[in-house]
Amino acid sequence: MWIDEAKIHVASGRGGNGLISFHRTRSNPRGTPDGGNGGRGGDVILHATRSVATLARFQTQVHFRAGHGGHGGPNCRQGKDGTDLVIHVPVGTIVREAGTGEVLADLVRDGAEVRIAHGGRGGRGNKAFATSARQAPRIREFGEPGEERWLQLELRALADVGIVGFPNVGKSSLLARVSRKRVKVAPYPFTTLSPNLGLVEVGDGSSLVMADLPGLIEGAHHGKGLGDRFLRHATRARVLLHLVDLAGVEGRDPLADHRLLRRELEAWPELRDKPEVVAGNKADLLSPERIAAEVERFRKEGIELHPISAVTGRGVRELLFLVWDRLRAAPSLVPEAEAPPTRVWRLTPDEAPFTVAEEGGELVVCGPAVERLARRLDLSTEDAQQYFYHRLERLGVIAALKRRGLKPGATVRIGENAFELAG
Repeated sequence: MWIDEAKIHVASGRGGNGLISFHRTRSNPRGTPDGGNGGRGGDVILHATRSVATLARFQTQVHFRAGHGGHGGPNCRQGKDGTDLVIHVPVGTIVREAGTGEVLADLVRDGAEVRIAHGGRGGRGNKAFATSARQAPRIREFGEPGEERWLQLELRALADVGIVGFPNVGKSSLLARVSRKRVKVAPYPFTTLSPNLGLVEVGDGSSLVMADLPGLIEGAHHGKGLGDRFLRHATRARVLLHLVDLAGVEGRDPLADHRLLRRELEAWPELRDKPEVVAGNKADLLSPERIAAEVERFRKEGIELHPISAVTGRGVRELLFLVWDRLRAAPSLVPEAEAPPTRVWRLTPDEAPFTVAEEGGELVVCGPAVERLARRLDLSTEDAQQYFYHRLERLGVIAALKRRGLKPGATVRIGENAFELAG
């Protein structure tokens, strides 16, 4: 079954905790700090591959979690990093934030990948807190939690040429004629419920990928029938091949169908200006005079119509060469790869933003840097409490609290933690 939409939950691994440990010898019974740092949590990575065709896997498996980082050990042993989790998705997958719809990644290349959830950093052990003034610290950090998010995955078929048209005009028959793709063909609407892709050889070792897209009906851009799915896949094609039923087997007028098809496509900005070729199928059912009359009708509206027959092969070779010429002139839809900028931002005390407010008789401090400090430090030791207080002083938090009337023994809340700070 072709599945082109899925919703999944991903969670990266949490970082390992740092360790308080001392290396003691007979000559140094107090010991020197040797507590190691925790390992980082594993990342969640989405990897695009041509070995996966649909998003069907995510119908039964929704939750994905990377490995957690190991805790630090004595003798300065670093905790083991958590194992990254690589999730394979089809080439052409768009990744969105489920809540907002924001596009996070568009994986249009085989092998493209995005690190969609970063693992938490490992906490530092007491060895990392040792200084000339603090030679035996009993201070450590907890590992950071990993990131969690819901993702909406959307698959859009990648093809050089998309065959578009109303149901039962012969799109599948044409694809079967020009490629080695075996497709389902039957005389009823919506035989094609999902894109069929075929490799078409055009001579001199050149080839293109052609897609038979699900049939269109009026109102498709409003989601009627299979329309919104059809339009979504059509945005990936570099050239559109409009196919109409030249013989009007079901009583439809080919020119009217083309006008309607154009209205549906123009409702989507991504499709409005795509290069196109118009072909009239089932020419084998018409007389030469009737074919000439239809070609003239289209010509009067500035449209070059190419009569073909997917059954007999009439005009198909010439059509392929024309499509190939349009394709070579069409712009690539895949942008050149750009290396993501690597920039590290470090907050100085004056740049660390926070706010102080009074809520329910408590002073509440909010701010990413301050909350992270309170969350990560293990405050069960006196050394850690003193270190915490001095860090708050450096960040300007203590001065701000005093301006708000901080008194000795008053309760201060930072993030989810409550503290009693000296005034």
